Amino acid sequence: MAGAVETFLFADGAYVPNNPTLPLLLYRQAFVFDVGDREQKAIAHLARNDWGAAWINGIYDFQHYHATAHEVLVITIGWAEVLFGGPNGRVLRVEGGDAVLIPAGVGHRRLDASADLTVVGAYPRGQENYDLKRATRKDHARAVKEIPNVGLPERNPITGAMPAWPETTEM
Repeated sequence: MAGAVETFLFADGAYVPNNPTLPLLLYRQAFVFDVGDREQKAIAHLARNDWGAAWINGIYDFQHYHATAHEVLVITIGWAEVLFGGPNGRVLRVEGGDAVLIPAGVGHRRLDASADLTVVGAYPRGQENYDLKRATRKDHARAVKEIPNVGLPERNPITGAMPAWPETTEM
């Protein structure tokens, strides 16, 4: 595992609640993949750190978030520009080898991507039955009640550290 970790804490806005206490963590070049079987290697790594219900796909092109689960995205191939934190958030470019730890409530939406973009996503043990919410008044009202009840994962999906989020995070 190499590269820098960037942290972002987003305020509630535009019907995207975000997370009031946990920052999004972006791990630059967290993975160095050999050609072939990248996705299975990422899934195996995440599973060793108790993150499962893995899927292989891309990133939705509509604003959404999960209020009952934290999520990790590992970019295995290609690149994407993603709006994190809702319409008032921040556009970040993620590339093959990067990983993003997204706390419950934090909005995300793909704005642009390479044609070969491939992403592995996963959820912490006990949060595999994740929800999908959109930036609507109804979903927001429910989510602000659900997000505080989402437990912290035992392990960080990338580093394996305990707890999953550093107790002190530079902003």
